Amino acid sequence: MNCMDISNKVKSIPRKPGVYLFRDGKGKILYIGKAAVLRDRIRSYFHKSALQTPKLISLVSRIRDVEWIVSDSEVEALLTEANLIKQYTPKYNVNLKDDKSFPYVQITDEPYPKVLLTRRIVRDGSKYFGPYTDVKTLRNTLKVIHKVFPIRSCSYIINDDVIALKKVSVCLDYHIRKCGGPCEGLVSEEDYSAMIREVIRFLQGRTDRIVADLRHKMAESSNLRHYEEAGGYRDQIEAVERFSRRQRKVSATFDDRDVIAIAEKENDACAVVMRIRSGKLTGREKIFLSGVGDGSMERTVSDFVRQFYLETDFIPAEIIVSVRVKDEPALTAWLRGKRGKKVTLTVPQRGEKARLLRMTHTNAELLLGEYRRRKARRHELIPKMVQQLQGDLNLSVPPRRIEAFDISNIHGYKPVGSMVCFVDGKPKKSNYRKFKIKTVRGVDDFAMMREVILRRYARLKSEKATFPDLILVDGGKGQLGMATSALQELGLTYIPIVSLAKRLEEVFVPGFSDPQSIPKTSPGLILLRRIRDEAHRFAISFHRQRRGNAATKSIFDDIRGVGPMTRKRLLSQFDSVEIIAGASVRELCKSVGVGEEVAGEIIAAAKSITSR
Repeated sequence: MNCMDISNKVKSIPRKPGVYLFRDGKGKILYIGKAAVLRDRIRSYFHKSALQTPKLISLVSRIRDVEWIVSDSEVEALLTEANLIKQYTPKYNVNLKDDKSFPYVQITDEPYPKVLLTRRIVRDGSKYFGPYTDVKTLRNTLKVIHKVFPIRSCSYIINDDVIALKKVSVCLDYHIRKCGGPCEGLVSEEDYSAMIREVIRFLQGRTDRIVADLRHKMAESSNLRHYEEAGGYRDQIEAVERFSRRQRKVSATFDDRDVIAIAEKENDACAVVMRIRSGKLTGREKIFLSGVGDGSMERTVSDFVRQFYLETDFIPAEIIVSVRVKDEPALTAWLRGKRGKKVTLTVPQRGEKARLLRMTHTNAELLLGEYRRRKARRHELIPKMVQQLQGDLNLSVPPRRIEAFDISNIHGYKPVGSMVCFVDGKPKKSNYRKFKIKTVRGVDDFAMMREVILRRYARLKSEKATFPDLILVDGGKGQLGMATSALQELGLTYIPIVSLAKRLEEVFVPGFSDPQSIPKTSPGLILLRRIRDEAHRFAISFHRQRRGNAATKSIFDDIRGVGPMTRKRLLSQFDSVEIIAGASVRELCKSVGVGEEVAGEIIAAAKSITSR
C-alpha cells in the first residue's frame, strides 16, 4: 500500500477516539498512537507541514498500512495504547528498556495472601507494587517484611475448607515464629487481613504507625509477663527502625509523591523516579528508554508516565514532572481511575518541589552519562584476537561477527551441515544453525558445503538481515571454491571468506592457490581454530542425533493404528521380526489386540524386512 492508498484509507477512518497502528511492508508495527479524533490525527502525518523532524520523516517513509481501534473515550484509548506498546515495543515509540523483567512486589488475592517478588504480572486480583529497578534493595525490603510480619511463605491454597479438613499442617516457620499458622486456623482471616494492610503501609513508607503499634503490643506483653513475646516485638521494632534510618527526610511535608525527571542526549534517555513517602525518600528507580529520537519532551514524559504506572497498584497523590503534557486531562483521569482518588501532575517552578525536581534531573543526567560512556566502551572495545585476525587476513574492518560452517556425514548417510556464530571472539549460541542436506546425494562434501552456504545467505538476503564480517569454512581449497561460487550466485562476493584445513592448519583465501603465511602462534589463527573446532563439534553432535533417531525408528511407525502401546505389545509377545513375519493374521490379532487390516500390514512390513 502506497501513500496514495493510505490517503484513501484515511477517508474511511471514523472521527472517534481510539488507537492507531502504523505497519511497514512486512506487516511489522512501526508506531502505536492514540487520538481524541482518529481521522484528524492520522491524516496529520501525511501533511507535508507535519514532517518536521528526522524521526517523523523516517517513520512516514516506512508506513505501508494503517489500522485503528475505536474506543469509548480518550482515557480508554490511552490505556489501550500503553498495553499495546508494552506488548509490541514498536521501534518509533518510547519504550522502557527491559521493562518486561522489572520486579514487582505481589500480594496475592487469597483469604490468606502471600507477599512475593515477581517479574510476571497476572491480573488475577493480586495487588502489585513497583516497578523496582534495584533488586538488591527490593530483596532487603522483603526480608524486613518477613521478619516483622508473620506472613506465610508456603504455596498451599488455604481456605476454610482446607482448614476444616486439616489438609495442611503447620511447618517449621510456625515454630520459629515466622508464620502465624493460618493453615490450621491458628490465626483468623480477619487478623491476617489486618496484618496484610500493615504490610501495604510498610511498602508505602508509613513505618511510624507500624512502630507505634509494635511498641503498644510490646508494652502489653511485658505487663502480662510474656517476656519472650515482648522480646519478639522488640526485635521487630529494631528491624523496622533500622530500615527506616536508610530513608532520609527530603521534604518538610508528609505527603506521598513521585518526582520524575528524564535526561536525553541524541537517541539515548534515562528516566529517574524518586519515590517520596511521608516526606522520606524511600526509593530511586532508574530506567533507560529507547525510541526517544528527536521527539518532544512532552511526548516522552507522557509515554513514560503511562508505561511506568501501567501495572502498579499504588499511585501517589502527586506526580512531579518537568513539563506540562498535552494529554494531561486524559492522563490524570486514567491515574485517578487506577488510584481511586485524585492524582495531580505538577510542574513546579520554584520552592521545595522544584528543588526535588532539580535533584532528580541531576541524577538522571549522571546516570545517562555513565550509560553512554559504558555503551561507547562496549562499542570501541575490540578483542586483541579479533584485531590480530584483521591484520593476519588483511581485512578492511575487524571481523567482529564470524560465521563458520562444517559438514558431517558417514559415506553420505544422513548428511548435515552446521553453522556457528562468534561475536567479538565469543560464541553466540542463539545464532547457531543446523542444516539437513536436501539436494546432494552420495558422498560430496564440496556440493554439501555449497548448498549450506547458498541456503544460509539466500535467507539472510531475503530477510535483509545483517551479514557477517567474515565467513569461515572447514576444509581446503575445494570447500572454499564451492562456498565462493555460492556467494557469487547470490551477488555477495564482497563478504570476506576463508577456509581452514585440518591437516596443517592452513588458511586459504579466494584467488590464491597457496595458503596464507600466518604464524602458528598468532592469536588470530588460534581464534580461527577455536571457531572451526566449535563448528565441527556442533556438526558432529547434530549428525549423531540424526543417526540415533534413525536407529530407534521402528519399521512399524508408519502403519496407521500402530502406536507406542501396540509396539510394546509386539516386542513382548514376539522375540523377533522373523517370528512376526511368520505369524498368522488371527494369531497377531489375538496376541496384540489389533484389527485384521492392521495385523496384515504389520506382517507385510515384517516380511519386507526379512526378505532383504
